[in-house]
Amino acid sequence: MSPVNDTKLKYTIFILVGISGKEDVQLWISIPFCITYAISVVGNSVILFIIISEPSLYEPMYIFLSMLALTDLGLSFSTIPTILGVYLFNSTEISLYGCITQEYFIAALQCTESAVLLLMAFDRFIAISNPLRYTSILTLPRIIKMALVCVLRSVLTILPFPLLLMQFQYCRDNVLSHSYCRNEDIMKLACSDTRIDSVYGLFIQILTMGLDSLLIFLSYVMILKTVLSIASLKDSLKALNTCVSHLCAVLLFYTPEVILSILHRFGRGSSPLVQSILSYAALLVPPLMNPIVYSMKSKELRVRILRVFTK
Repeated sequence: MSPVNDTKLKYTIFILVGISGKEDVQLWISIPFCITYAISVVGNSVILFIIISEPSLYEPMYIFLSMLALTDLGLSFSTIPTILGVYLFNSTEISLYGCITQEYFIAALQCTESAVLLLMAFDRFIAISNPLRYTSILTLPRIIKMALVCVLRSVLTILPFPLLLMQFQYCRDNVLSHSYCRNEDIMKLACSDTRIDSVYGLFIQILTMGLDSLLIFLSYVMILKTVLSIASLKDSLKALNTCVSHLCAVLLFYTPEVILSILHRFGRGSSPLVQSILSYAALLVPPLMNPIVYSMKSKELRVRILRVFTK
């Protein structure tokens, strides 16, 4: 800590905390976190390995699924060090730049996952509405370009957040609300004017996740319109069944994020415990459940996973 204007202190070290009021059972709380991370890392790694090693799975749907698994792995590795450090080893200190770096990677990866879910919705729409031209529309070079656009969008739109956070002075307190770093959490500790960061954050939230979720919704409206035009009920249900995994992934990703964003901006009197649970759900549930859901619904994946483990 160093003096600022002789009257204020500028914090360069932040304190991470676990779930408020549960400090006495912190070691026990670490057990579900360890299990969740282990399943997430193993599950997404297996899916990624199988898709890469099986040429028969070089189809648009599985390529997009590998992108989702890679993003989920990035999210897990971005949060493992601090969350398990707090709960297992009581390692609560993190530097200002370390915290801002973690916040950037988490935000960028979540923005990327939102974009990947949008691409997967587009993939399902093409597969159902134009199955004969499915592979000719979603060629590998085109998919690579779409993936690069998603990554560049995330990198560039999230970049101003760490740049703004590094300009602030943190003199109110240095205790964060979670065991990892979020933009809103860091911003609350600043004694500088944070209106620009807050307005830009809301703008980016609407421009990225808000727009992505709207386009996903419109994709499913078009899918339903196409399905309803199919004469056979059996074919209609078969077509809709191919969308179940993606719908589950969308709900798992967007539901906690939307609720948490609303609570941060408008729920000043909301319970800290509820915010903590939602924040962990937003980070941990999608990487945990996505490989499970897709493995259960995809026969091709399920057969190859069983083959790997039986060997």
